[in-house]
Amino acid sequence: MTDPVPPVIIFMVGALFVPFIRGSWKSAFLLAIPVVGLLNLISVGEGTHWVVGFLDYRLVFGRVDRLSLLFGYIFHIISFIAILYSLHVKDNLQLMAGLVYAGGALGAIFAGDLLSFFVFWEMLTVSSIFLIWARRTEASLGAGYRYLLVHAAGGLCLLAGIVIHVNQTGSIEFGYLGLNGLGTYLIFFGFGLNCAWPLLHTWLTDAYPEATITGTIFLSAFTTKVAVYALARSFPGTEALIWIGAIMTGFPIFYAVIENDLRRVLAYSLINQVGFMVCGIGIGTALAINGAVCHAFNDILFKALLFMSMGAIMYRTGKINGTDLGGLYRTMPLTCVFCMVGAASISAFPLFSGFISKSMVMDAAAGGHMRIIWFILLFASAGVFHHAGIKIPYFAFFSHDSGMRPKEAPIHMLLAMGIAAFLCVFIGSFPGFLYSLLPYPVEYVPYTAPHVVGQTQLLFFSALAFTLLLLSGIYPAEMRCINLDVDWFYRKGGRLFFHVMNRTLNKINRVCERVFVGGITGSLARISKDVVPRFILLGMVSFWVLTGSRGEVLDMKKMHMYNDFLKGTLPVGIGAGLAGLFIVLLFVLS
Repeated sequence: MTDPVPPVIIFMVGALFVPFIRGSWKSAFLLAIPVVGLLNLISVGEGTHWVVGFLDYRLVFGRVDRLSLLFGYIFHIISFIAILYSLHVKDNLQLMAGLVYAGGALGAIFAGDLLSFFVFWEMLTVSSIFLIWARRTEASLGAGYRYLLVHAAGGLCLLAGIVIHVNQTGSIEFGYLGLNGLGTYLIFFGFGLNCAWPLLHTWLTDAYPEATITGTIFLSAFTTKVAVYALARSFPGTEALIWIGAIMTGFPIFYAVIENDLRRVLAYSLINQVGFMVCGIGIGTALAINGAVCHAFNDILFKALLFMSMGAIMYRTGKINGTDLGGLYRTMPLTCVFCMVGAASISAFPLFSGFISKSMVMDAAAGGHMRIIWFILLFASAGVFHHAGIKIPYFAFFSHDSGMRPKEAPIHMLLAMGIAAFLCVFIGSFPGFLYSLLPYPVEYVPYTAPHVVGQTQLLFFSALAFTLLLLSGIYPAEMRCINLDVDWFYRKGGRLFFHVMNRTLNKINRVCERVFVGGITGSLARISKDVVPRFILLGMVSFWVLTGSRGEVLDMKKMHMYNDFLKGTLPVGIGAGLAGLFIVLLFVLS
């Protein structure tokens, strides 16, 4: 057996060959990439691998431990599922971007130094943009540009932080950093932007719903989870993360409840789930870190399952707003079942994957006597069931009869959803398999009577509240409108800034152009146009007097050199000579 290679290499090389493979062979080739990558990863032992010297530093492309392996496994699994779901796509741009995106994520989590980590981090940004632009609509184009600007700013903060940190410490090792200086604060902020922290989150809810149907599956899996990994690696136990994560779990609920676009509902729900991970990392205990990364593993699966089910509806109907859908369970029963599995998983129903991970974070908060944090997480758990567990399947498949009778999703989409649904149920029913992969030894037992009864009561009371609000007519109607988020302030602020700069700096620029370019420079050009030919003519007359040349030579209409000068087409050598003579005279006279 050949020696293992960095996982990123398999995906990058595979992406290069995509345009040259046709027909059914392309599908087999695409599916083989994550399979080969996973087999390659399984053969890699824990430790440090693939070290390359660069200047005075050691670049580590394979820092393999239990934390990076857990993310490596799920990234390969979700890549296979997403590629299987995307087999109908003929656009090589999307396929290549997806593979590069997955490869960048794998490169980032196995990077053992900050320099190579930054390169793969930026690779995530560049490749993911094409999954947004590939939809080729005006909305996706604008969302892609905004996404690029936000992540470019975050990348610059991260790079500045790395430079400052390396300058202060002399080390590029990517490990525990903690908040101990300007460099680490900038790195912390750079990670937080990709984590969709509050006030920095709108790039996600703006761009993900505008991406292609298949691109959203990739997007939901990698960017935020690589950021979660980076925080778990560098800032575990940072107290600020506890409150940041708690706020992340709460505020998206209010937006998701009133949102009409069901993919945007899931985008807000994604922020909510990442909040549980960030909060667990902030708590920093072994139970909390295990819960955070375990929930990241599960969230990748059930969030992808929900996005896939909504993507299948969008693929068959061309619609995604809740007010336009309903009654689809009649002709898309399998998609409906898979969606409900995803809804039960994200809502943390017993026997589904969310139950065995979300409760770990909540118990870690309770064990740390963080009553307010625990209450916020409890409220967020009820809210998740309200908007993702009930609203998504209800408005998509039940609610009113939209009259649409689309065909069931294509077989490859159903297979992809089926694999994800099976894993959600299997992990929820047999958590020991996933627990054995977590960074710290697990003694936690999720299936105790208090856990099961308490979570079941919470879910049923949430369902009762939804039903009562719906029947009474109090439930907010999904209106056909645009809900304003915090990005409204910096969008308007950006336009105001541009307007002010246009009215001030550009006005100064136009005045300078009129005075210096149109005035002084123009006057010098007109003077030189008259003086220089006369200067040359005087030189020619002097030359004729001194040498006794015939006067016919001074017939200026026949002198090509003079005509060339007037046209500005003198040979380069003559022009260079005159310029040199002018410079010499300038120095002599000065």
